Amino acid sequence: MKFISAKSTFPFLSLLGFFMLLSLSSTELKAQEDGEKLFKSYCASCHSPGSNQLVGPGLAGVYDKYEKEWLYKWIKNSQELISSGDEQAVAVYEQYNKVLMPAQPVNNEQVDAILAYVKEYNENKPEEAAAAATDTVVEGADGQASSDNTTYIALGLVLVFLILISVLRKVQYSLSIVEAKKRGEEVDEEKGMGQALGAWVQSNKTIVALMGIVVIALIAKAGWDAALKVGVYTGYEPEQPIKFSHELHAGQNGIDCQYCHNSAAFSKSAGIPSPNLCMNCHTYIQEGPQYGKEEIAKIYKALDFDPVTKTYGPNQSPIKWVKVHNLPDHVYFNHSQHVTVGKIACQKCHGPVETYTVGKQHADLTMGWCINCHRETKVQMAESGYYDEIHKRLPEDLKKQYLEDGTITVSELGGIECAKCHY
Repeated sequence: MKFISAKSTFPFLSLLGFFMLLSLSSTELKAQEDGEKLFKSYCASCHSPGSNQLVGPGLAGVYDKYEKEWLYKWIKNSQELISSGDEQAVAVYEQYNKVLMPAQPVNNEQVDAILAYVKEYNENKPEEAAAAATDTVVEGADGQASSDNTTYIALGLVLVFLILISVLRKVQYSLSIVEAKKRGEEVDEEKGMGQALGAWVQSNKTIVALMGIVVIALIAKAGWDAALKVGVYTGYEPEQPIKFSHELHAGQNGIDCQYCHNSAAFSKSAGIPSPNLCMNCHTYIQEGPQYGKEEIAKIYKALDFDPVTKTYGPNQSPIKWVKVHNLPDHVYFNHSQHVTVGKIACQKCHGPVETYTVGKQHADLTMGWCINCHRETKVQMAESGYYDEIHKRLPEDLKKQYLEDGTITVSELGGIECAKCHY
């Protein structure tokens, strides 16, 4: 009996095709995941990805309506674009009741990812776009955000691919039998897929080794990406002992952030307001439009306050607020340096707080995020005697380079040096 050796490259092509399909699927999923993650981090508080209006307009069609370069400028700093007199920016600003969109700490690639997600959302998920009228993020039974069906689609494609390989192997074996009979030769029984793959691996060790290196590299990359997310709590929104509504106080009532967080202007920490500060208003306002008397009563309990006699008792206790923003111990951050000197709006780091009910973490607060902001943010030099004196000492060539076009950013004054934040 003569054995006909299958020297076909079919097993190799099958394995290569499988890895290509898996790689392409994971790349597409990663791009969609990144765009969706960025959208939820920077946009979802005010915009739906569909056509429904929340605080701001729905983003359906925005990628076709406006030029991409204009969108880059608008998303990064709409206030600067409006101040420059850009007609389109002014028109959008007036169309939406002159509600200023906070500047977003994103780069062009991140904007592209967000726009790609929004476009894909509207083109391929009309049922989800309709559901966005009630909630931008749909919560599952376990309290986690429901994921889309892309993972199941990818797994389905892999299954179809494996079935196709099995069918083609059957066809190949049948053709081998026909050819052998024509030559009067005998053919061994068909090997299983596992045996065929094992035989191919034994005879193609170099190719298998290269594939193994690629797989190890992909696993290492996935592990690296996962490690970068350790300690990053974007969207963290803990339940607080009192349901304080930022939307009601900062949004509807227009109370300035620094009225409550008054130490932000002169201290490293923004501070948590004392219950006594709440009593400036709630001595007389004893019922709210959202929670009635229940939440205000918790303030009275902490202060041992009698709302009828308006007197304080001796049994006062602290309110155990849950801290939302936590930086590592080796990182130094000073609120006053940013708020008073840098004139940075609270929304730059904390997002549109005036639209939140419960306080939450808007940005990831990673080192890369801070450095990117320092590279893009211009130094506020107007009406500062400190900078006026420095500018007098500058050589003429540096004055022309920096002062005339106003391109001095925080990074050019040492804002990305390690010792600025780590010492």
